[in-house]
Amino acid sequence: MNTKLTLSIKKDVIEMAKVFAKEQNQSLSKLVENYLKHISGKKQISIEEDELSPWVDSLKGALTPPKCSGFDYDYKKILQEELEKKYL
Repeated sequence: MNTKLTLSIKKDVIEMAKVFAKEQNQSLSKLVENYLKHISGKKQISIEEDELSPWVDSLKGALTPPKCSGFDYDYKKILQEELEKKYL
């Protein structure tokens, strides 16, 4: 449930925040809400579908592991092998 909140903030700060929000493709209200969640000490903040910026939302499902018969996709194993190649 959304509730309105009135804040007194300097005009130049509001203008800078609006520019930043536009660059992030989010509303100023959503940015403030996320910031308040962050500073409130919540360890795990769940991200709702409507909280994702349109750009991030468009990336969902863009990368999927290959699905071949007999293909075992173990990212930890692959990471280990690549790290060994790089550092050993």
